[in-house]
Amino acid sequence: MGTLGSTLISIRRLTKAYGDFTVLHGIDLDIAEGEVVCVIGPSGSGKSTLIRCINHLEAFSAGSTITVDGIPVGPGPQLAKVRAEVGMVFQSFNLFPHMTVLRNIMLAPLRVRRTPEPEAERKARELLARVGIAEQADKYPGQLSGGQQQRVAIARALAMEPKVLLFDEPTSALDPEMVGEVLDVMRKLAGTGVTMVVVTHEMGFARQVADRVIFMDGGRLVEAGTPGDIFDSPKEERTRGFLRAVLNH
Repeated sequence: MGTLGSTLISIRRLTKAYGDFTVLHGIDLDIAEGEVVCVIGPSGSGKSTLIRCINHLEAFSAGSTITVDGIPVGPGPQLAKVRAEVGMVFQSFNLFPHMTVLRNIMLAPLRVRRTPEPEAERKARELLARVGIAEQADKYPGQLSGGQQQRVAIARALAMEPKVLLFDEPTSALDPEMVGEVLDVMRKLAGTGVTMVVVTHEMGFARQVADRVIFMDGGRLVEAGTPGDIFDSPKEERTRGFLRAVLNH
């Protein structure tokens, strides 16, 4: 865990509602450059909605503000700029099935960054080596295991050289024996100084890798602290109840 930089993501009064149902209740949160933040909490607590608001995959209520590297998040011309800085890895890998693994990774740099083809290919091959599947470059997503597909999705997110990587429960759709290989890649990434916000059910990973753990429940940020604070001496009864349930599981 290196020294953290200045604030990269600033979230103020973040509120999100679907009709009469409020999913997020006025959340305030700052995330520093180089920080690894793990977001934990029960299903339906608003964790995924929170990170999907950061790159405006979910629109949020008026009066809420999010900035990424000083750029306001919201509809309009600056959104493309924000999305170029924010990589996202989803539960379901969202790879293009008709493209090879290599082309999946090259696509955004070619189209968005206008990277020359040879350079995009060289970078894509480097990234595949980095996530441990260099030999899969010419296969199609359907020929890979779930764990391999998720590693391709991580390489694809890294191809845009984002300032921040968002992970939305990246291991929850995987068979148990594939979870470790994806978490290993994420552990290595966390050691490189990239800013990461990870929604996860993997408590061991959160304890080991996070600079800060955030516990959410009912659309509210209940408690935040170091892994030691949250796992060893949580202040809030709700946090204690959740951890008892998941850790004794």
